[in-house]
Amino acid sequence: MGQVTYSVPAMSCSHCTTAVGSELRAVPGVESVVVDLDTKLVVVTGDELDDAALRAAIAEAGYEAV
Repeated sequence: MGQVTYSVPAMSCSHCTTAVGSELRAVPGVESVVVDLDTKLVVVTGDELDDAALRAAIAEAGYEAV
């Protein structure tokens, strides 16, 4: 089981966290997603996580992971 953390500085509301979390949970291999609006961090846990797929999911939600 691996874990990846992304900074998503443009998140500013609960809609943002819901959108990002929903897109990430749809990525194969993702077991859990924790989105912290205060720190603007997203922690993804799962097996064989694909960085490109996770970043694409965040982009699909309308945000950029840095």
